[in-house]
Amino acid sequence: MLALAQPTPRLPNQYYPDDENVRQYFSAQIRQLSPERSLRAAIGQSPVRRSSVRPTEKPLRKSASTVAGKSMLSAASDDDTNSTVKGDTAKPQALLRSNTDVVRSRQLLPENPDPSEEWEMRHGYDEQYNSTKYLEHLSSTFFMYYTDKRHDTGGKPRQQDPNYNSSEWRMRDRLKTVSAALIMCLNIGVDPPDVVKTNPTAKLECWIDPTPVIGTNSKTMEQIGKKLQEQYEGLSIRVRYKQYLDPSVEETQKFCKSLRRNAKDERILFHYNGHGVPMPTPSGEIWVFNRNYTQYIPVSLYDLQIWLGAPSLYVFDCSNAGNIIANFDRFVEKHEEEDAEAKRKDPNLQLPTHGDNIQLAACGKTESLPTNPSLPADLFTCCLTTPIDISLRFFLLNNPLPSEVSLKDVTRIPGRLAERRSPLGELNWIFTAITDTIAWNLLPRATFKKLFRQDLMVAALFRNFLLSERIMRANGCHPMSVPSLPETHNHPLWQAWDLTIEMVLAQLPAMIAAEDGGPSYEYVHSEFFTDQLTAFEVYLAQGAPNQEAPSQLPIVLQVLLSQVHRLRALILLSRFLDMGAWAVNLALTIGIFPYVLKLLQSAAFELKPVMIFIWARILAVDGACQADLIKDNGYQYFLTMLNPSAQLPVPNQSEHRAMSAFIIAMFCRGFSQGQTVCLSPELIETCISHFQDAENPLLRQWSCLCISMLWADFPEAKWVGIRSQAHQKLCEMAIDPVPEVRAAALHALNNFLGIPDLTAQVAHYEESVASTIMIMTNDGNSMVRRELLVFFSTFVKRYQNKFLVTAFEQLVEEKESLLDTAAKNNWNPQHGSLSRRCSKPGSDDEADFQRVSKGSVQGTMWMHLLILSVDPHPEVAQDAKIIVDYIHEVLLASPLGWRAQPLMIDIVRLSRRAAVSNPPVASRQPSAAPNGRRTPLSGSPGPPALPKNESYLSAGMRRTASMAAAMKRLTFGGSAEDSQPSQTVHVTQHYPGGPKRSRVPEEWSRPPDIHDPESKPKVYIKAKSPKPKGFQKYDPSSAPALPLKSGFFDWSIEVIILVVLRDRQLTAQQYFGEPQMRPNEPDEPGSGDYNKKLWRRSRNEKVLNCTQPLKGLAGTSRWDEPVGYFNNGSQPTKMCFHQFEDHLAIADDRDSICIWDWTNHTRLCRFSNGNPPGSRINEARFINEDDSALLLTGSSDGIVKIFRNYESDKSIELVSAFRALTDHVPSTKNAGLVLDWQQGQGKLLVAGDVKAIRVWNAATEICTNNITARSNSPITSLTHDAVEGSTLIAGYGDGAIRVFDQRLKPSTEMVRVWRKHNQWITNVHMQRGGFRELVSGCRDGEVKLWDLRWKDEVRTIRAVETEGGGGGGGATRGGVMRGLSVHEHAPVFAAGSSSHTLNVFHTNGTPLSVLSPTIPSTYTGTHFLQSHRHTPMASSAFHPHRMVVAGGAVGSGWINVWRCKGVEGMEEKI
Repeated sequence: MLALAQPTPRLPNQYYPDDENVRQYFSAQIRQLSPERSLRAAIGQSPVRRSSVRPTEKPLRKSASTVAGKSMLSAASDDDTNSTVKGDTAKPQALLRSNTDVVRSRQLLPENPDPSEEWEMRHGYDEQYNSTKYLEHLSSTFFMYYTDKRHDTGGKPRQQDPNYNSSEWRMRDRLKTVSAALIMCLNIGVDPPDVVKTNPTAKLECWIDPTPVIGTNSKTMEQIGKKLQEQYEGLSIRVRYKQYLDPSVEETQKFCKSLRRNAKDERILFHYNGHGVPMPTPSGEIWVFNRNYTQYIPVSLYDLQIWLGAPSLYVFDCSNAGNIIANFDRFVEKHEEEDAEAKRKDPNLQLPTHGDNIQLAACGKTESLPTNPSLPADLFTCCLTTPIDISLRFFLLNNPLPSEVSLKDVTRIPGRLAERRSPLGELNWIFTAITDTIAWNLLPRATFKKLFRQDLMVAALFRNFLLSERIMRANGCHPMSVPSLPETHNHPLWQAWDLTIEMVLAQLPAMIAAEDGGPSYEYVHSEFFTDQLTAFEVYLAQGAPNQEAPSQLPIVLQVLLSQVHRLRALILLSRFLDMGAWAVNLALTIGIFPYVLKLLQSAAFELKPVMIFIWARILAVDGACQADLIKDNGYQYFLTMLNPSAQLPVPNQSEHRAMSAFIIAMFCRGFSQGQTVCLSPELIETCISHFQDAENPLLRQWSCLCISMLWADFPEAKWVGIRSQAHQKLCEMAIDPVPEVRAAALHALNNFLGIPDLTAQVAHYEESVASTIMIMTNDGNSMVRRELLVFFSTFVKRYQNKFLVTAFEQLVEEKESLLDTAAKNNWNPQHGSLSRRCSKPGSDDEADFQRVSKGSVQGTMWMHLLILSVDPHPEVAQDAKIIVDYIHEVLLASPLGWRAQPLMIDIVRLSRRAAVSNPPVASRQPSAAPNGRRTPLSGSPGPPALPKNESYLSAGMRRTASMAAAMKRLTFGGSAEDSQPSQTVHVTQHYPGGPKRSRVPEEWSRPPDIHDPESKPKVYIKAKSPKPKGFQKYDPSSAPALPLKSGFFDWSIEVIILVVLRDRQLTAQQYFGEPQMRPNEPDEPGSGDYNKKLWRRSRNEKVLNCTQPLKGLAGTSRWDEPVGYFNNGSQPTKMCFHQFEDHLAIADDRDSICIWDWTNHTRLCRFSNGNPPGSRINEARFINEDDSALLLTGSSDGIVKIFRNYESDKSIELVSAFRALTDHVPSTKNAGLVLDWQQGQGKLLVAGDVKAIRVWNAATEICTNNITARSNSPITSLTHDAVEGSTLIAGYGDGAIRVFDQRLKPSTEMVRVWRKHNQWITNVHMQRGGFRELVSGCRDGEVKLWDLRWKDEVRTIRAVETEGGGGGGGATRGGVMRGLSVHEHAPVFAAGSSSHTLNVFHTNGTPLSVLSPTIPSTYTGTHFLQSHRHTPMASSAFHPHRMVVAGGAVGSGWINVWRCKGVEGMEEKI
């Protein structure tokens, strides 16, 4: 195990990171609970903090000189027997940090204290608790662990909907209008027979009056036609327009066919003005002329559809135009039926399409066009082609207020439509934004995309069609369209349009006067866009409830065209995109992509941070934008920003460089052109330089992934990386404190493998990488171990032949080990095939067999794979089994198969024989093999048969000597030949200068329960073992395939960059969470999860407020008032109360854990810890108790597991599982695994039958410290000070107690040793609250109280009387103390005896109660509820806050719960 310099997590996210007011409120509430100091400080609790933010690399291990003041304890020498502590009489300075701690409150002291008692804080902690700065620190910082996204998902990307298309926003079938036929059937001077015009009547056609000049009809027609073309050109200049003035039917047929022939498959515009011909017939026929203009000739829609084909866009400006719309689809269906019939006759026949048509009509079936003389005759056409002019005229005509502006003046508004800063251009710009917004809010998304984003001409006409609906309806007409649109004439934004027009017209007289030579006038621009951006900002502040689309999104898009509002619009847009994938999809659908792509060419310095963020969000949702980035070298924008020398106008430059690295990685992913254009030594060296950024793990992670994507399947890039030593730098990331960074480095190294030309040089590079990262097999994070197995699988596939030899040699060694075990146990294999022959190809004597793979990278990796195949995490074990199974299957199919198969059969038979000879024992026996499974001494039952679909590994190899041999070889450096796991290894260490201790009875240094018989309840049903979230079991019937597929990159894409914008400046924080914002975000004020947190916080404060005044009563009253009595179903070995929930976790002597509601006597959940036979659960703790707690368990095979939703059978999940003790040496003096959890520091202290104390950092999930135990005896108990967390105390099997200060260097970290006990330490515990008593107890019944500043004990209490006299050599089992429990805050402890009693004492030695658990007759055979006085106590536990204690006896599943008398009445008063 590699011991690292211990990092301190930089965790600035507080409990409520987004609401400073909430933090201040609760701080004030906490202070009000006690007049002198906060109640939290008084009882040792702190507000919740989170560990989601990645830790930094600031070293926590400090020498004594780096700590404020002197170290609390002086350093001791390496010789623990001669160690001396300086300054025993001087009062040392208190430690500086705590998770839970207590300051003495006078109101909690006894009313009549004994003057002889020392009512002072132990260990010199008084000054610390009286510090105002310290109390403020407690009320502001507290962290949660194992709650990050990697724990929620296990590093697996979420399952995508197979029907989901991330690029759905793209217009795959984009069409454009290429040709337009402008048909003007006016016949000036001749009114059609069915039209009766009013007098006066509307005259203007295209804003031209055709009547003033008599005899110039032809020139007027030309002017009108030309004017109409100009108006259409204002919509789209690229369309080929052709005027057809009063055409005949033959001309109509000819030009229609010509248009379709030239347009091919593109869209044609057919504009029909029928003001000079009869109205359309009820069947939809339109009218044209004959050659001599003497007759009106009808044109059937059937014929028109044949001539024009599809796709086409029709505009009908005539009375009764609704008849055309009503009949159009009927003829289309007729064409489709005829085409289908023709296809049946001739399948090869090429036929035109008729279905894709868009139609716009001026009015309904029976409606006539308006004849208002103040309006043009072609009002519908004017609305479609000149919306600004007709809007101004419409406003003046409908304005009830007097105005200085006339109808003629509106034509003199300065500017051009294309100049957005001019008055006329601004009107057009605002009109476009308003009509787009109305359509966006009212139309279905598919319809909006088809009509407003597919074709520029269609978009312009439909945008203006919305205006025509408003104006035409005001004049008695109802325009129609296909596809039909909902009513838009009454949308509220039309009022904003009227206001805009009014503001322009109000300034028009002054502008006209300035134009005519009067005083100059500066136009005042509209506040429309500013107001709409403010409205959008309000929407963002509300948090997008129910993911409702913002109505202002199209306006934000239009604002991007303006340099004045662009920065603000981009910042607001980035905040919107940050809401999740749904927001990004909405923005892409509205048409944001072309704008942000064009902005990559902008050199504006202030836009760079927000552009980087927007592109990161777009690529996180849709990675198919690579081809777009290569256009105009858009990727260079991000390559430049990735360079450390590039400056950004924001303080958090590293976060934006991380986003740039992400963009480059996405650009190169599976895109060879992107890899080619990005390939340069500068890019790789830039990424390598970012490896040193200690403050931003996200930058380190994406720098690794950027290199990974750059050289994936790209040999040239790999050679460039080799020259830059990138592979070596990536190997150094194996000890990075952030699991995501370690996994990213493995991902890059996995893609490094595979240079096509496998030369000796290439093999050297790859093998050096493999040997370097094998240390990561001990990583505490399952995601990292899974990524390591992906690398192993690629390496195994690449060097497959070498692994076949390695696997074969391991089989030979496996059989040899089992035969040696058989010989030592004096049993005959009974099978001739189980001889030592025929194992080496070409040799009959296996004694001459020499391992070719000995000392090779392949041999070591194979041993690691065997170990990982029994990993405690199911997903890791499953992946490793796939690799091992693959090699075994290939081995059986190889030329070595005929020799390997007999070996496998022999191993299975030997394993079964060993199982029969040495059945496993589940009681307290020598601990399991170092790998967590049984040694050949304990045996392993093989399966009854070897099915075809079952691997050799699952059939027996993983349960036999190979695992122990592999672990021993890796841990102690032994070779294959000398690894005999059947023998127990006892390591004797000698410390110089240490006197030899006198010989004591061996029984004294053994666990008190070593002779307990195995409990045998009548019915024991094995519980279900929880699995990780999203676990998918591998189908054994399917053939294993290599290499394994990594999902880490896809999971990493699901990274949200949470952007908080204040004062128009970007500040970013990395937040690993779901990419799509959930309705109830935990940190979103007002959400359900947030309210639950607030409720739990209030509940916790109430519990603390009610229980702390009871501490004085607890030390003076009896504890024999029964509270609960329930049957656990199996013998308890460990108990643990939740601080605030009514939960009691009980671990039995098998592998089951039960969660009880101890107040209602209801079992909430029962599950299996998944222990292998021969091991059991040693520890159970709750962590993160201030919020949503997790359950942590430790078992005697060195495994630690953490469970979420532990109180629900249906929802329970495995969060994490790792091997905390990797070199767990079997010992006859078995302590198994002992641990202690430091919530404030986020550390897990683990020890047991090993020669060291391992310190695991929960934030980094690696072992950060390895403290030498300095004794041959096992460590039986661990505790720590909850003030700063740097001091830990360990109890040993020989009775010694040692104190370690983690801040000191290894040679001096042991600062004190007490040898006042002479037998097995049952428990040593330092209170989190109260007076911080340090209490220890040993098996002879003595309990001692200690002060870290003193050499001798403070007090000795005889808690259990011995039957043999004085606890000396004649002590018997009748006087053995089985367990010791200490209340966290009250001055009370309880000692369990071997005579079926639980003795409760005050810490001053005063006995309070003697409790005897009751056992029903079903267990004892005695009368109902009669005490059984011959079974020892198995376990006991105090509630951390309430005055409650629970206990259980050996051989019984019944749990008794008692409480202190008088507590209930006081709680009611409080």
